[in-house]
Amino acid sequence: MDLFEFSRQEQFKQEAPLARRMRPRSFEEFAGQEHIVGPGKLLRRAIEADQLTSIILWGPPGSGKTTLASIIASHTASEFVTLSAVLAGVKDLREVIGSAKERHKLYGRRTVLFVDEIHRWNKTQQDALLPHVEDGTVILIGATTENPTFEIVGPLLSRSRVFELKQLTVDDTLAILRSALTDPERGFGMRRVVAEEDALAFIVRMADGDARNALNALELAVLTTPPEADSTIRIDLPVAQESIQRRAVRYDKGGDEHYDTISAFIKSIRGSDPDAALFWLAKMITAGEDPRFIMRRLLILAGEDIGLADPNGIVVAGACAQAFEWIGLPEGLFHLGLATLYLATAPKSNSVGAVFKAMEMIERGASTIVPPHLRTSPRSRNADHPSYKYPHDHPNHYVDQQYLPEALAGQQFYSPSEMGYEAHVKEWLTTLHKPKSS
Repeated sequence: MDLFEFSRQEQFKQEAPLARRMRPRSFEEFAGQEHIVGPGKLLRRAIEADQLTSIILWGPPGSGKTTLASIIASHTASEFVTLSAVLAGVKDLREVIGSAKERHKLYGRRTVLFVDEIHRWNKTQQDALLPHVEDGTVILIGATTENPTFEIVGPLLSRSRVFELKQLTVDDTLAILRSALTDPERGFGMRRVVAEEDALAFIVRMADGDARNALNALELAVLTTPPEADSTIRIDLPVAQESIQRRAVRYDKGGDEHYDTISAFIKSIRGSDPDAALFWLAKMITAGEDPRFIMRRLLILAGEDIGLADPNGIVVAGACAQAFEWIGLPEGLFHLGLATLYLATAPKSNSVGAVFKAMEMIERGASTIVPPHLRTSPRSRNADHPSYKYPHDHPNHYVDQQYLPEALAGQQFYSPSEMGYEAHVKEWLTTLHKPKSS
C-alpha cells in the first residue's frame, strides 16, 4: 500500500458514518449478546482459538451480526472474504470459490466467507454454495434477520450452527451512545458535546434495540445542532425528537415478527386484556400490516374463543368488518379498535370447537347411518317419517327422542360453559334433559 492509498483510507475512515466508525474491534467493546459471546461461551472460544466452523448469525437489525463478523475477521489467520447477498450472485460466488481453492492449493490457507443477508439468496444460489461448505473450501458465516429454518435451505442449515442474537437492551444501547460521545478517536470525544439524559433515553427508546439506528440519530443531532458561545453542542430532548422523529417498527410481513405479533394479539384478546390487545393492534397497523388480515383473525376468534358465551361477539366483529370495507383507513381504525375491545372484554368459551370432536368421531369410522325416524317418509319425500315425533306438538316444544345414530346413543360433543349467555344455554339444556321422576 503506498502513502496515497493509506491517506485515502484514513480519510474514508474519518468520513464514514458514526455507526461504521464505532463498530467494536474486540469482544471487550462488543455490547450485549453475552449468551453467545460472553467469556467462556462456545462461540467466543471458537473465535479466539481460530477454530470456527460454518455458522449462521440470526438476529434483528442493529444487534451486532456484521460487527461480530468483523471481530472474527480480526481473530482469524484465514482469508476473510465478504459478499452481500443483495448485490452478489452465483458468478461472484464462483470467483470467490475459485480464489479460495487456489489459495488453499498454493499456500494451504483457509477462506472464511461472510455472506451478509444470506436469506436474500434463492434456493439455487444457496445450493451453489453447499458443496464448497461441505468439502471445506470455505467456512461460511451467514448473517440474516429472517428465521433460518424458513429462509436457509435444509442441507446448508444442517452443515452450519445457528447462533441467535437478541435485541439489544436499553442499557446496551445507552452504553453504545455514551461510548460514541466520549471516544476521542472514532466518536465525538474531541468535541464538547453535552447530551441530556432524557434526550439519550428518547433516542434509545425510539431505536428499539437497533444500535445503528441509535448512532445515526445521535450523529444527526450532533452535526446539525449549532454550538453555543463556549462551543458546547447541547443535545436536549427537542433536538433528539427531531433527530429520530418516528420509530421504525420492526416487522416482516411474511416472517417471525408477523406471526409472533398476531399471536400476541390473539392471545391478549383470549386472555381478556384489552390494553395489551390494543398495543399489539397498534404495532401491526403502524408497521403496515394488512387490516383485513387482522379483521379475519378477529372473526375467527369470535367463533373459536367466545362463541355462545356472547353470541353478539360475531355480530359485532362481522359488522365492524363490513364497516371497514365501506370506510377503509384511517377512519376504519375505529372499527378495528371496536371489534378488538368488544372481543377482549367479552366472556370467553371455546365450546364451539365441539364441531371438531364430531368430525374426529366420523373420521375414526363412527356410523353415519341416519336413524329411520329421522328420514323422510318412504311414501313422500316431502313428508316426515311416520315414527318421527314433532317437537312443536309437545310441552316446551321439546320431546325426548334419539337423534344420533343408534351406535352413538348418549354421545356428547357439546359441553356448554357457565360463561355469559352460555350459562343460560347450559341451564336450559339441563332442564330439558333432566330425568323424569318416577
